[in-house]
Amino acid sequence: MAPRRGQSALFDAFSYLSSDDAPWNHTVVAWTGEIDQPAELSPPNTPPNTTVHLRPLNELSKPVPIYGDRLPPTPPPVDGMWIPKEDMQRLESQLSHSKSVKTVPVWLADDVEGHEDGIRLKDQARWRRYAEHDLYTLFHYKQHEPTDGRAERVQWADYYRMNQKFANKILEVYKPGDVVMVHDFNLMLLPSMLRQRAPHMYIAFFLHSPFPSSEFLRCLPRRKEVLEGVLGANLVGFQSYSYSRHFASCCTRILGFPSDSSGVDAYGSRVEVGVFPIGIDATKVASLAWTDSVNEKYHALKTMYAGKKLIVGRDRLDSVRGVAQKLMAFERFLELYPEWREKVVLIQVTSPTNIEEEKEDPENKISSRVNELVMAINGAYGSISFSPVQHYPQYISQDEYFALLRAADIGLITSVRDGMNTTSLEYVICQRQSAGPLILSEFSGTAGSLKDAIHINPWDLTGVAAQINNALTMPAEKRQAMEQSLLGHVTSKNVQYWIAGFLRRLVTVLGTRKSVTATPLLDRSAMLRKYRDAKKRLFMFDYDGTLTPIVREPSAAIPSERVINSLKGLAADPRNAVWIISGRDQDFLMQHLGHITELGFSAEHGSFMRHPGSTEWENLAEQFDMGWQKEVLECFQKYTDKVPGM
Repeated sequence: MAPRRGQSALFDAFSYLSSDDAPWNHTVVAWTGEIDQPAELSPPNTPPNTTVHLRPLNELSKPVPIYGDRLPPTPPPVDGMWIPKEDMQRLESQLSHSKSVKTVPVWLADDVEGHEDGIRLKDQARWRRYAEHDLYTLFHYKQHEPTDGRAERVQWADYYRMNQKFANKILEVYKPGDVVMVHDFNLMLLPSMLRQRAPHMYIAFFLHSPFPSSEFLRCLPRRKEVLEGVLGANLVGFQSYSYSRHFASCCTRILGFPSDSSGVDAYGSRVEVGVFPIGIDATKVASLAWTDSVNEKYHALKTMYAGKKLIVGRDRLDSVRGVAQKLMAFERFLELYPEWREKVVLIQVTSPTNIEEEKEDPENKISSRVNELVMAINGAYGSISFSPVQHYPQYISQDEYFALLRAADIGLITSVRDGMNTTSLEYVICQRQSAGPLILSEFSGTAGSLKDAIHINPWDLTGVAAQINNALTMPAEKRQAMEQSLLGHVTSKNVQYWIAGFLRRLVTVLGTRKSVTATPLLDRSAMLRKYRDAKKRLFMFDYDGTLTPIVREPSAAIPSERVINSLKGLAADPRNAVWIISGRDQDFLMQHLGHITELGFSAEHGSFMRHPGSTEWENLAEQFDMGWQKEVLECFQKYTDKVPGM
């Protein structure tokens, strides 16, 4: 097993909840991740067992086959990777008995790929493809070109099944009274799936990425399903106020649910919405940043760049991190402030992105663009003995990372759309002695928390250049004051504060809400399955508010062509009985739907009925004894006479 890169703050939160410091019995339900074939371990310079598959050094030295007219047999390709049952059980046992975080793994494979003696994992990346191709890009305000939708339907089906498998696994270990916390855009359907099967479950959802405005979310074909999935939670948390406001606005404009700044009224219940900026484990970072190994690397950096000012950036190499904008702003800085040339070095570390969409997008040439900018800056402002930009497109070790943050004179973050950038928080910890200013993009989710940082617009290159010069010339007293304020925030609003506050708010919501059960969202797959299996089906549709929207002028409530065609399709099936139930009179219903002879009608609140295939109306009021009306009227008149003024 190898540790996953990124999301360190979330993993620190898991560790805290699983520790003795937290009053929770914590279990993580998580995907195993993509499993690779194990590499065969052998001593270095060990010769291979066979040379059959090795390419010859000289084409003429190839062995001559015994039968010259036949090609050597090739083994059949293996589709996917087979995991034996004993290996699955061994991993599950290791994870469930982990001392740091108790974990229950979810094995993602189609039902046909699982057997009693093991499981076959095929195309494992497909389970995150919809989340990364459609949700991640749209949430970061990137829009794809329109397609025919075939690939999107396949990816959506995998996304839906993945959420279902998580729901199944959670319900296996769930006990009444448990709190279920769902994290991030990979599992946005999970709250509603859990609510359908356990209506009284306590569910919280937290989105670690940005959430777009309704104008952008409307571009997502599955926007309603995504929003309805999240609304299965009791509490929905976001990194900043703007993200929570966008979510509430989307629920109103797309789903039609009433909302305000604190929540959404949906399915007969209240879904609370809150802002919970994530933090880091400040104590852990401080201990890791001052080890002997880090000190050694820190002193090596200071010696290597003696007499130079260091600007440090560490970002993933994808389009939302603003690496290209950072380099262009640095180039503008060197152009506008020539006195800093050969005195300032930008050290930029760009780790490979883990978002599959960013790796495969042929139009996204961010890597080439970054390399071009680095060469252009070094060519224009560098020399044989000096390069103003030191670019390292690689992963670096934890010790090297903390040494860089400590050695920096400026921390520069220029993301163009970001959820929560923990690098900025770690930089503040590492600068507690040097007090190097932090320049932070206003589009980062951290900007709302670190109000004393220097905020910049990464699209304003001249403005960023001016703030770099401002940071380099800032008096020591001002730098110290800025650092003390930022350090106080980062150390007090840490990851323990974040996760404890989020859970405390959920408990408060659960304790103050009225004893009502939200109407679970309809399980469409279950309904479709039962519909196909049923020999006889009954549909009863209300007219106003169901077949037509509620309108001020009653005569304007006219069903659309789509509704009429749908009713015709349902009524044409001999196994279906379709009825229209309304307070409208017979003439109105006949005017708009009477031409569909297979429909049954109940008019004037059930007083008149017309059976499917019939043309005659049946007056039910004539068949009932209405003598009770005289007695009721006498009762009404008796109390009317007793009321003064009537």
